[in-house]
Amino acid sequence: MFFGETAINLDAKGRMALPTRYRESVGEASGNRLVLTYSAFDSGCLWLYPEPEWERVRDQVMRLSTFNPSHRSLQRRLVGSATQLELDGSARLLLPQTLRQVAGLEKKVVLMGMGARFEIWNENVLNQRRAEEERSIQEQASAEMAELVL
Repeated sequence: MFFGETAINLDAKGRMALPTRYRESVGEASGNRLVLTYSAFDSGCLWLYPEPEWERVRDQVMRLSTFNPSHRSLQRRLVGSATQLELDGSARLLLPQTLRQVAGLEKKVVLMGMGARFEIWNENVLNQRRAEEERSIQEQASAEMAELVL
């Protein structure tokens, strides 16, 4: 289970180091084999999965009917654009240029553990998204949220 966030600088080649605290669990979960793809919902974000978890997600998405245009779009976005990655000897991942460009990833990114996967955000986009979400939460807090004890 991955959680927490880490600010990371991409190097000139588009590589990012996997934070030390995740290395052992990623190694155990996937033998250091990961899959990177676009976020299904957010621009400015990529999703990074340990390979076994990716296979579960991939199979689930590919079971959707291709007769539905929104299903085909999701299949293209997640499965068609996915790339297998492996940690190098320095625990770095080379993020493909095409995925970096579409997500707008530049030098400063944020890696967020989101349970079974990671999200990789453009730092500025994430900060902007958080500000929007804070305004929205204040305006539209649901009854269920009001009962949470945090």
